[in-house]
Amino acid sequence: MRNVPVLSMKKIKKAVPAIENKIKVKIGFGRGSVSVKGSELNEYLVVKILRAVDFGFDVEDALLLKNEDFVLEFIGVKEHTRRKNLKDVRARLIGTGGKARKTIENLTGSVIVIHDNRVGLIADSAHLDAVTQAIKSLIQGAKHGNVFAYLEKQNASRRKFDEDDFGLKESVKDLDVEGGLSDDALIGHDSSKDDSSEPSGEPDLAEAERDLER
Repeated sequence: MRNVPVLSMKKIKKAVPAIENKIKVKIGFGRGSVSVKGSELNEYLVVKILRAVDFGFDVEDALLLKNEDFVLEFIGVKEHTRRKNLKDVRARLIGTGGKARKTIENLTGSVIVIHDNRVGLIADSAHLDAVTQAIKSLIQGAKHGNVFAYLEKQNASRRKFDEDDFGLKESVKDLDVEGGLSDDALIGHDSSKDDSSEPSGEPDLAEAERDLER
């Protein structure tokens, strides 16, 4: 049996029926934690799923972790920028009307949740490196169009080996991106620019919106 500390017991209680219906375990509730009883493998899977739900993922998305190809990862925003205005950094990740986040999800078949200054993502192992790099690059100030082009390039090299495309949508072909971006160019983004202060009257949120609407 495993004990799992949780922050949002309300979310966990709501998700438990769906989890117990899909995985043979028994989940009990304590004060600030839940217990998971089942086989060693099932306990391991359910702990990951509970962590995802507790962070903010819908239980249907968290249950993707039943598949051994899917991984739960967390990225700390503060670890990849020295900027103080983290609200604008989070806004770049979300985009106007959630467009940036949705585009990354559609291009990679991933699910992304942003909570405080952490980014949680559930992605299959084939797309994990690309989606992680895309998120880090946006945090560091890369243009949205270039990041989307990078992901499309990664998909182009993968599609011939992947008939399922993990739910990629044809609509992503219509994205208006600013040309291709080489892996080296994306990874080599100069994050030292994050130290500079924002120009007066030109917050990054406005810049993100312009990038997304191009």
